[in-house]
Amino acid sequence: MVTSITKGRSFYLAFTSWWVVWTVIHVWVLDEYQIKLFSALTDAFISNFLLASFCLLVVNNMQYYLPRKERYWYILIVSLVLSSMYLFLSRLILRFIFKEDDIYLNLLKQSFYIRYITGFLMIGCMSMISLLWYTLKEQQENEQRKEEAEKIAKDAELLKLRQQLQPHFLFNSLNSISALAGTQPEKARHMIQQLSDFLRGTLKKEEHQLVSLREEIHHLQLYLDIEKVRFGHRLQTVLEIDEKAADMLIPVLLLQPVVENAIKFGLYDTTEEVLIRIIATTKDDQLLEILIQNPFDPLTSVHTHGTGFGLASIARRLYLMYARQDLIRTEKQEQLFSTYIIIPQLNHESNHH
Repeated sequence: MVTSITKGRSFYLAFTSWWVVWTVIHVWVLDEYQIKLFSALTDAFISNFLLASFCLLVVNNMQYYLPRKERYWYILIVSLVLSSMYLFLSRLILRFIFKEDDIYLNLLKQSFYIRYITGFLMIGCMSMISLLWYTLKEQQENEQRKEEAEKIAKDAELLKLRQQLQPHFLFNSLNSISALAGTQPEKARHMIQQLSDFLRGTLKKEEHQLVSLREEIHHLQLYLDIEKVRFGHRLQTVLEIDEKAADMLIPVLLLQPVVENAIKFGLYDTTEEVLIRIIATTKDDQLLEILIQNPFDPLTSVHTHGTGFGLASIARRLYLMYARQDLIRTEKQEQLFSTYIIIPQLNHESNHH
């Protein structure tokens, strides 16, 4: 149900003020026709009280029934009917009160049409104002519901992307722990602890949360420690984080899938050492620019097929959060694969929870 126009003190203040002014005008007009002050006040009070009541009736009913464009003529019919009822009741009451005042009764008879037209205009104007108010409010509330529905859908999609990440990484880690358990139980125990810390940090963070790059790198380091247990000395990493960039905001857990993608294409088809480089800089204090580089073999990487998650999910997530499709791109140059990520700094308030 649309929010009522009568909700709040401002409406009643404006409504009452208007009728007080109109009543004063009503009394002044009657006084010009040499009607006694008592009669003028009584006429003005009764007539305008009834007219105001019918106007309120229209306003409140419009809240529950709002005619559509093809039925706007309903407003005309309602205004005509209510104006007739107003005129009938006011004349009935006033004729009863002033039944012995011939001068007043004569004026009451002569003013029949002007009273009817005035009542029709008042009720009609109030109907149009109510129609405009409720139509705009309905549009606003529909837009709000649409935005909320889109937000829920966006949250659901982000959650789905997040949930896709966990099993993919978890299976690889558990396989490594299983392989280590028999030959190197101490290392397996250490890896379980690291995996526990990583997953605990992952579960605590909300999908929309923005964290500083420094915090994101700290969490990424837990992931890299786990992967270094799997790959040993073959996995080497270099982090070059600009001091200003470290304080900038980034969607939580954004880098881990990108680095995982770099490890997959850099290490899976080689037995040599692989260096993964992560560089973060700023641009005009408005953009956080991140570059992730890993070597790759063009001959073997062509045959490597991922899960379809990887970079596509990051691009989708960035689009959902920033409504831009140019925030991630990749580049292949000789035997170096580069992933460029841009994070707009919409505000500088941290959203830590």
